[in-house]
Amino acid sequence: MKVSEIPYKRYTIEEGRAQFAEFETAAKNAVSADGLIVARKKALKMMNDYQTAAALANCRFTLNTADEFYKAEMDYYDQAGPLFEELFTRYADIMLSSPYRNEAEQKLNPQIFRKLEAQKKSFDPVITEESQQENALVTEYSQFMSALEFNFDGKKMPLSVLRGYLENDDREIRRKAAVAIGKGLGANRDTLDDLYDRLVKIRDRMAKKMGYQNFVELGYYRMGRTDYTPEMIKTFRENVKKDLVPRIAKLKKEIADELGIDNIMFFDNDIYFQGETPKPTGDADEIFQSAQKMYDDMSPEIGAFMRSMRENEAFDVLARPNKWGGGYCTSFNNFKQPFILANFNGTTGDVDVITHEFGHALAAHYVYEYGDEELDVGGMETAECHSMSMEFLSWKYMDKFFGKDADRYRKKHLLDALSFIPYGVIVDEFQHIVYAHPEYTPEERKQAYLELEKEYRPYLSFDGIPYLEEGTRWQYQMHIYESPFYYIDYCLAQTVALGFLIKSREDYDDALKTYLAFSKKGGTKAFGTLVEEAGLPSPFADGALKTLAEKVMQIAETL
Repeated sequence: MKVSEIPYKRYTIEEGRAQFAEFETAAKNAVSADGLIVARKKALKMMNDYQTAAALANCRFTLNTADEFYKAEMDYYDQAGPLFEELFTRYADIMLSSPYRNEAEQKLNPQIFRKLEAQKKSFDPVITEESQQENALVTEYSQFMSALEFNFDGKKMPLSVLRGYLENDDREIRRKAAVAIGKGLGANRDTLDDLYDRLVKIRDRMAKKMGYQNFVELGYYRMGRTDYTPEMIKTFRENVKKDLVPRIAKLKKEIADELGIDNIMFFDNDIYFQGETPKPTGDADEIFQSAQKMYDDMSPEIGAFMRSMRENEAFDVLARPNKWGGGYCTSFNNFKQPFILANFNGTTGDVDVITHEFGHALAAHYVYEYGDEELDVGGMETAECHSMSMEFLSWKYMDKFFGKDADRYRKKHLLDALSFIPYGVIVDEFQHIVYAHPEYTPEERKQAYLELEKEYRPYLSFDGIPYLEEGTRWQYQMHIYESPFYYIDYCLAQTVALGFLIKSREDYDDALKTYLAFSKKGGTKAFGTLVEEAGLPSPFADGALKTLAEKVMQIAETL
């Protein structure tokens, strides 16, 4: 079925409560672990019905944030979502307190119960009102950013298109694009500051109502993390500072010398060598045709899945007014159908979408085939391994997309991946600071961000760029507003993905086989276990990042 033809019907909280009551009765009357497991299926049906309806509403809203019908549906789920969350928490409590838990844990998967323990710690009915307010503010921010237009070169355009000019080989064009971004955001500073200030205070209030010191601990439980802690992330950040930052600073100095410039400005950050930045040789249709050939050659099963995605029109990749400005992969569980949204802008990022987001979609497909619907694809750090690793496993086929510039693409992609990690750490530590100090003013938050930039990206300057020089780059990193503490998952996954690249340079077929095994396990095992079973070093291991950087630079020298 084509995605556009999937029927939508609002799934109400009243329907959810009725279905939940069936589960509750069945679980209460269960006289064995098998009875509890049968009862669980009723709860999972309720969750899937809700997920499918809410995901469809969100998808169609993001395709056109000016659509009044789906805006109203989003408003409904913003209010009803915390009420459903209450049901999910009650489900967790029933499963965890069942006298048949131990036996059920062995018959199902212990990871399910670890996830349920995190669920219990992530929500309490006392924060329902604040959760509704948070949801409404996130939707307001998403709609605001989607409608925001920037003036550049005599034209108005969305941010997703304007950012493409930051990769232009003409430095003056890049500078003007950065200025346009700064001016556009600066003209809306009051709105951006106010939205974030309210989100921080609401999230802080939620945490304190639940007995936490601040939102940091609650934020980690909301991400469903079961095998690493804020202390482990702090160690990871220190390793980035110690082992990656000096090497990347050296790399950026070498790039500046090659470009003949004194220092790397913000608008130089996506440039890695002299000359024109590689761009896909074809338009969107040609990119999809090349992707189909790539996946057919990579593996018959992957090629078949790509074909089904195209036949079901499960991609929307062209930028347009009022379309949500980011990119994502979602799934509609009742139809076992993933869907990908993106905004092509003529840069290397267009190809990254067709590999990155497709990696997410393939992992979702494998959940339907091999996994456990409750455990899904795993935590977000695991999910991002699926996507980022597919980017590197697609390297073998980049000639199809970039022709003679394939190696230039590979080099840019590789160095950009390594250079990304310090930025991702900035985003993460910034949120730790903000939520540890909810009393900070907007100016204090911006100053904290600037200090982190100097710490993790000392080679990069924002000087002279309106508004951005004040420490506001983070205001269009939508995860910060919408999904707190998500961003570090990209950093952890990037180290795993680079590990898959290194593995593929030694034995491509074995690396692909290992990747597919990793993906098919979904969330059935914890992140650390999956990484270990794939034969890759843990991102948290001392010295792992230093070794990774050395191997990455060795590969870069061959391109």
